[in-house]
Amino acid sequence: MNKNLRILKKNTNFAAVFAHMDTIIDLDKLELGVHQFDFQLDDAYIQSIEKTELLGGTIQAKAKVVLRPNDLELTIKAQGKVQVTCDRCLDPMDIVVDEEDEMEVEEGAKSLDLSWLAYELIIVNLPLVHSHQPGGCNPQMDKLLQDHLCSSADDPDTIG
Repeated sequence: MNKNLRILKKNTNFAAVFAHMDTIIDLDKLELGVHQFDFQLDDAYIQSIEKTELLGGTIQAKAKVVLRPNDLELTIKAQGKVQVTCDRCLDPMDIVVDEEDEMEVEEGAKSLDLSWLAYELIIVNLPLVHSHQPGGCNPQMDKLLQDHLCSSADDPDTIG
């Protein structure tokens, strides 16, 4: 089943789906040369993706496609904010995104899904640990964590 049809069946946010479809570029219809594409990934698009670690966000993205007779160069730049869950207190938190990368395109590809490629660029470059700055976590959860921390004197497995 076509990926876009699958999204249409599961997702009732048709605006996000159709906005996403506008970022699918048919390479056979592009003329040789440089092509620029500007688009936005918003909460609706992010929420239309199943099993994402992102809660939402607003990302301005730009894609530059350089099409040559035997070659394709793709550069994507993504700037904005995404929202994730803090690993420490479990509250939502914002992460600033400012990424740019040249991306590989599968040989023989007939189309590019620019919104998906921008999303992947963001996901791959997120920090491994998502946590608020010191003092920024939910105070109630922070207190619970402090109450349950082990010190080396409390831990019977600690050597020394």
